[in-house]
Amino acid sequence: QALFESLNLKYKIERCFSPGSGQYAVNKIILTLIIHIVLGYRRLQDIKYYHDDLIVKRTLGLQTLPSASTLSRVLDNLQEDEIESYRQASEKLVLDRLQKENLCRITVDFDGTVQNTKRHAEGTAVGFNKVKKGNRSYYPLLCTIAQTGQVLDAHHRPGNVHDSNGADQFIYNRLLQLKKTLPQVILETRMDSAFFNETIVDKLNDENIEFTISVPFARFTELKKLIEGRKRWRHLDNTTSYFESDWKPKSWDGSCRFIFIRTLAKKQKKKPIQLDLFEPYEYGYEFKVIVTNKTQRTRTVLKFHNGRGSQEGIIGEVKSHCFQDYVPVQSLNGNKAFLFSGIIAHNLTRELQMESNNKEFNTSEKRRPLWKFSTLETLRKKIIQRAGRVIRPQGKLTLTMGVNEAVENEIMHYLGALGG
Repeated sequence: QALFESLNLKYKIERCFSPGSGQYAVNKIILTLIIHIVLGYRRLQDIKYYHDDLIVKRTLGLQTLPSASTLSRVLDNLQEDEIESYRQASEKLVLDRLQKENLCRITVDFDGTVQNTKRHAEGTAVGFNKVKKGNRSYYPLLCTIAQTGQVLDAHHRPGNVHDSNGADQFIYNRLLQLKKTLPQVILETRMDSAFFNETIVDKLNDENIEFTISVPFARFTELKKLIEGRKRWRHLDNTTSYFESDWKPKSWDGSCRFIFIRTLAKKQKKKPIQLDLFEPYEYGYEFKVIVTNKTQRTRTVLKFHNGRGSQEGIIGEVKSHCFQDYVPVQSLNGNKAFLFSGIIAHNLTRELQMESNNKEFNTSEKRRPLWKFSTLETLRKKIIQRAGRVIRPQGKLTLTMGVNEAVENEIMHYLGALGG
């Protein structure tokens, strides 16, 4: 409740939806969905396990909680304009935090993730799925902020599209929104080879946004010749070397900085071996090419680009702890609402920790988060999934819990930071 009040979250969500005609206002259903995810429940039917929880009712401002069928029905009836308002409200929560922190530099990452389902939900399609081949899925493109570990926005797509589908405009709009909201901040982004094209590179250059993008070898066979013909490589360390070139795709008008990198790597032998005589490895090289407009040393640029791995951790948390690998209903808008509810649930846990704790790290070359975050699963175990009951000694509403100094200190720390 203290966190919701500090963010004015209930009012912001209420503005996104029409009241509805049923027993429960639509905004109450959406808020129930967010709390449902924060509590650690995956399926809509799981609401029956806390249907009589007094604290959840008080947090929502409801006398009774809706049933699973009510949740499903309301999600299926959501309109496109309501979902768009909800998406903007989710984005605004992150933008407000970035304004509050007054950062000098913001790093924005983009990547797609698969949402599997066995049902024939609206908007799903059979696409590339290395885990569950043949399943229908969505393939949303997520935009994350490295410094705060939050998800800024998502572009919802069917599962049979390429990573770059609809990405140009989505990337451009998100970066322009950040630039408009935070005009004094240095913006930078890093992307994989799926987003390598002249349109994105030109737009980033025109807006003075720093970037690194991996170059796909499959689309440019001349890269192989350049690497094979190179005799002199500059060493970065014992395993990594590089060279820079003025090469560019023939169709491009302008020029950029292309960095060719090779890394000494172990390659496992596939033929029969004698383990008692030698280790089953041979050394070879792995290659990659990066295009960038950054002017720093190659070592710094490479560390920055390799820091993209932190985004995979953020997406992994959203999928595993906020259940964004789950498709709850048949309608496209309902599943979009569930996606953004999970994103808000994740961002709220980050918001709680940033509001309560000081930054522990400075900006690193890999752009690690500036706070030492606990996952939502950790917060559940520490302070959310705790046994307790509500009593009224002398008419004062009080939550009583078993004596545990660590839990008490944790809860009071957060309440103190939120003014509770």
